Amino acid sequence: MFQIICKIGPLSISTYGVAVASIVALASLVLIIMACIGGIKRKAISVVLFWTLTCAIVATIPLITSVTIYSYGLMLAIAVVVSTLLLARDAHQNHINSEIIFDLVFWAVLSGIVGARIFYVVLNYPFFMSHPGEIIMVQNGGLAWQGGLILGLIVITLFIKSKKIPFLPMLDFLVPYLALGQSIGRIGCFLNGCCYGRELANGIYFPVHDAYLHPTQIYLSVGYFVIYIILKRYQKISEMPGLVFSSYLILASSLRFGVEFFRADHKILFLGLSVFQFVCFGILMFAFCFAYVTLIKHPDPDAP
Repeated sequence: MFQIICKIGPLSISTYGVAVASIVALASLVLIIMACIGGIKRKAISVVLFWTLTCAIVATIPLITSVTIYSYGLMLAIAVVVSTLLLARDAHQNHINSEIIFDLVFWAVLSGIVGARIFYVVLNYPFFMSHPGEIIMVQNGGLAWQGGLILGLIVITLFIKSKKIPFLPMLDFLVPYLALGQSIGRIGCFLNGCCYGRELANGIYFPVHDAYLHPTQIYLSVGYFVIYIILKRYQKISEMPGLVFSSYLILASSLRFGVEFFRADHKILFLGLSVFQFVCFGILMFAFCFAYVTLIKHPDPDAP
């Protein structure tokens, strides 16, 4: 659809000066707003100055060479920023240190992207054996949710244990925004044209495929957003640690399993199912067992 949003640069010195001036003006506006709301703290000033300096340094890149902004990477970045900010807001309301949330999100995103890419490369190894340079071209699409979930969960577990934070409550706290991030990220898949569906006469025209296809990316985006809403509501009434997390696994795996029947970018492995559907089935079985064990360990206190 729109794989490339825009190309920037090379910039002139004067244009770079305008860009830096705009960054400084925006940072000043943020400080003024913070002062009006509740006063300026030293920590807040440090954070604003850090991001101002970071943006100014990043802005030097178009001075050297042109920069291409891809829709897939842009939507992935938006997903991370939105989910992180909402997590930090909820953390403050629940008396959780927001710095821990920022550190946790960093490691979760990094390990999630690496795990998702490794799993995708392994499943498509014939292509990547012939084109090894494409392995690092994440901006072209190609992240398998299941691989990101597995490696991300391992890294998150190690991080939570190292900080001596209650494990299951933290997972319950995180997963609604994981679903929200996936919902936003799938819009990037739609714009990029990857993760595409089967041909459909009344479908959406994808120029990159020169065909009318099922918009499976939109199916997933809407589905994950619905999961986000369900989990946020369930979060308020659930009293057993781990059930929100297991509910995410059940709902997300079921969604992906169903949408996979409309996908055209995966080969059928066995019994009319793709490898991703078998992985989803495995995650579903794990989630149901996890929920069962949780219910056994934490019986309903109101039960007779």
